[in-house]
Amino acid sequence: MGLRWDRLDEKLRPAVEASTEQYARVRPALEKVTREMQGIVRSAFADTDLKPLFVAARTKSVESFRDKASRTLPASEPGAPPVLEFPDPLRQLNDLVGVRVIVSLPHEIREAAYVLKRLRSEFDCRSDREKDIGYIESGTYGYSSRHLIMRTIQNDVVKEYQRVLGEPAKPNGSYIFEVQIRTILAHAWSEIEHGIRFKAADPRAWSPYFDRQFVATAAMLESVETVFSELHERYETVMGYWDEDGEGAAPLTPNRIREVWQTLLPHVDRKADDDWGWAAELLAAHGIKRTTELVSLLQADAITRVRRALEHRYSPGPDRLLDDVLLWRFGRRHIELTAGDDAHRRESLLRRHRQIEAYRQAHREAAGEDG
Repeated sequence: MGLRWDRLDEKLRPAVEASTEQYARVRPALEKVTREMQGIVRSAFADTDLKPLFVAARTKSVESFRDKASRTLPASEPGAPPVLEFPDPLRQLNDLVGVRVIVSLPHEIREAAYVLKRLRSEFDCRSDREKDIGYIESGTYGYSSRHLIMRTIQNDVVKEYQRVLGEPAKPNGSYIFEVQIRTILAHAWSEIEHGIRFKAADPRAWSPYFDRQFVATAAMLESVETVFSELHERYETVMGYWDEDGEGAAPLTPNRIREVWQTLLPHVDRKADDDWGWAAELLAAHGIKRTTELVSLLQADAITRVRRALEHRYSPGPDRLLDDVLLWRFGRRHIELTAGDDAHRRESLLRRHRQIEAYRQAHREAAGEDG
């Protein structure tokens, strides 16, 4: 039983009962409308780069309809009984049919809304509201969701429903419903919160502790989604580095080398200044002048082997690590091209080169024994 219905004034119950009986009668036809809307929304993404995790839909249950139809507003005059907020709920409620588009990351919410609002032959978007905006401006937390209120345009399934509904509805194919777009994490949070806070909430059992915990989990959710968004952006950036006709073709200026290094190896960035000209010189000595070539050099497996071979006593900075990776890749050629007349550097490179060769020999012998 719904809490609002249970507390509804006896004088208002007959009107709500009549609306609920009518809703129960027409609900099978409305379920067809729900399936139709779900299908149109799902097909909207077929030819786009955005692929939602899933598109769900539901028709409001009879019990939920009755409870929402039982909402009241204070009377306009003191002492007068309350009045129904929705005196004609079948035509006033916009959420009898609801479609949910569930995506992976927050930025996809905006993309999904853009796709749906372009379906002008199917829908007219009457309202577009971002639920998280209010939380941000008030300094509080809640799940992020975008709510679109859509109106169908001359839809045949809607016309059939309107014929079943009867007067005063006209079978013009125009029907208003709601589309919610949210991430999978926000969806899970809202489902749990709604189940505890609204559907199963008994005010006698409620505690401020519940509110506190829901706010805390919403804050954690925002942090997790921020991390996932940053991971996605980093992934897209790295993928761009491999595009030989795009970002991968960009020349290796000192600033570009720093940018690529800090993207691929943010944990190895202890230089005290922003001058990466030394790196450009080292790379240019081997003819490495494009972004793709640097990315190919800085692969994790090669860096791991370099670290093991040289057994660094201290975690190397970018200058030492890049020098060692080039020595690993080019061997004595790196020494001849970069040591010049610097006897100290030449001796250091030769010592490290012997360590690398000893490491390689040991692993070749170990591989032969394993074979």
